[in-house]
Amino acid sequence: MKRIIYAALACLTFASCEDFLDKQPIEQIGTDEYFKDEASLEKYTNGFLNSYTPSSGDVTRGDGNCDIIEVKQTSSYLYQPVWNSSLQGGWSNSTWNFVYYINTFLERMHEAQGVSEAAFAHYEGTARFWRAWNYFELVKTFGGVPWYDHVVRSDSEEDLYKPRDSREYVMERVLEDLNYACEHCYTSEAWVNNQKINRYIALAIKSRICLFEGTYRKYHRVDPSTGKAWDPEYNKDNKWLREAADACEELMEAGVYSLVNSPADVATQYRSLFTSPSVLKQEVMWAREYNDEKNVRHDVTWYFTSGSMGQGWSLDADFVYTYLNRDGSRFTDRADYKSTTYAEQFENRDYRLQQTVISPEYRKLVGGTSKLFAPDLSVSYTGYQVIKFNIDDDSYEASGICWNCLPILRYAEVLLNYAEAKAELGEFDDAVWDKTIKPLRERAGVDGTRPTKIDEYLQNAYYSTDDGNPKITDCDILEIRRERAIELLLEGRRYDDLMRWHLGGLLNKQWYGIYIGEVDKAYDLNNDGVNDVCVTDKAGSEPGVKYIVRNSERALEDGASGRLVYNLQRYFNEQRYVHPIPKTALDKNPDLGQNVAWK
Repeated sequence: MKRIIYAALACLTFASCEDFLDKQPIEQIGTDEYFKDEASLEKYTNGFLNSYTPSSGDVTRGDGNCDIIEVKQTSSYLYQPVWNSSLQGGWSNSTWNFVYYINTFLERMHEAQGVSEAAFAHYEGTARFWRAWNYFELVKTFGGVPWYDHVVRSDSEEDLYKPRDSREYVMERVLEDLNYACEHCYTSEAWVNNQKINRYIALAIKSRICLFEGTYRKYHRVDPSTGKAWDPEYNKDNKWLREAADACEELMEAGVYSLVNSPADVATQYRSLFTSPSVLKQEVMWAREYNDEKNVRHDVTWYFTSGSMGQGWSLDADFVYTYLNRDGSRFTDRADYKSTTYAEQFENRDYRLQQTVISPEYRKLVGGTSKLFAPDLSVSYTGYQVIKFNIDDDSYEASGICWNCLPILRYAEVLLNYAEAKAELGEFDDAVWDKTIKPLRERAGVDGTRPTKIDEYLQNAYYSTDDGNPKITDCDILEIRRERAIELLLEGRRYDDLMRWHLGGLLNKQWYGIYIGEVDKAYDLNNDGVNDVCVTDKAGSEPGVKYIVRNSERALEDGASGRLVYNLQRYFNEQRYVHPIPKTALDKNPDLGQNVAWK
């Protein structure tokens, strides 16, 4: 820790420092040249925006470490059977630099001249938003961590070698920072339209963080950092869930955002949020903006279509079955749901399914000509091939040439956060349903009637585990979780959801793919008259057919027929709800202490 703080100190002390902040450089100016006027405050906080805003990879690939997306190789933390503090990272200079950068700003910002109190409060709120953001990421990973609300001096042994503060203490400070941002950050149209941190973004992120913490403490009976029961003083009257609900209510009542929703576009409007060349600001509160003309591009289409990446991004069949029929009935109520053909699984289903993966009706430009396009099983291991963020043109299937804007935060998540917080508080009713889940379903062409009967398939497949919690028997909570998984799929929320719901065991589940009726028979998946796939014991030669040779890695569920089975072992257990404190950090400061399960 001492070396880390010294490095941060050096970086801000000398104007020659190459990278003022971690990710994207801003003007190379020493701190003595900052803090002159309001423009300098804005420039400094823009540095936080450049450095800490999630990248295109962060935005689109977070669900690679979850139970409903199949990816060949996930985080080494999940696929290595043995893990320990020597393998653990995440406690380096770049991890902790934010402490110095943000606290330096907070201590010196008032040196600026000619700045109004409202402006000072806004920029303080912006800095405290980013401090909360970074600390929350650390808490999710390690539990308790050292909290610093001031600049750590190089001669302060007390600061440099302090022990960790408790998770509960750190999260109280995170909440204080978020509340300040929610009260003081700007709400002007210019600030909102320019995708800068504003009060609405702060409220939405507060709802996300408070919902996480409130449900984490409900479904984890002890703090995984310490193995001890939660201190009731830090959670009186379901404080975290109440704060989540209140933040959502304030944002919803502001009336600034709404769902993108036109009945004429029901088959395309969900996906338009992720493929539009401009930010659809009616719903998208915060995004990574790209521009083809200005050569600001990303590689997301290439990533999800490239065989050379070898990751096999695709949906798991068990999850595909959870998409409702458009009349609101359950696909899994039909007796043969596991043996339905690929085409049958898209008939009269929630329109989000065909906007998330390739359906039999999917078309894209191939060599400039629009063609029906079947899933490529050399890229997609299950056959449910991801298209949610893709440009439908094979000329963009190369690195670094895509221009569609990528949402970081959508109003849809606010509605889902509100619904869940109210349900967990025991305050969910028809009025809440009608404001949250119903419009999300109707936007996707699904009947929005509130169900009253438990979906046993959903309950047994996903929300009944041996992690120490009973089955979820609240119909509303089950439906909210169904909706959350479908609506926010591939947007990086699912792993956090599993962690807070104490459902990490689902990361070890078997993955399944499309149904294959016979071995050695080629199948036309999209009814274009051309065969696409054949499962066999030896490769064949029919042009255009992907031959899947049965082996220990890929097979059929029932041997000669059934769903595709893909075998890749993951190793999640109770110990891994928090990571170990890295050995490198403990060697420098033994007073940090190790998380109880990793001792």
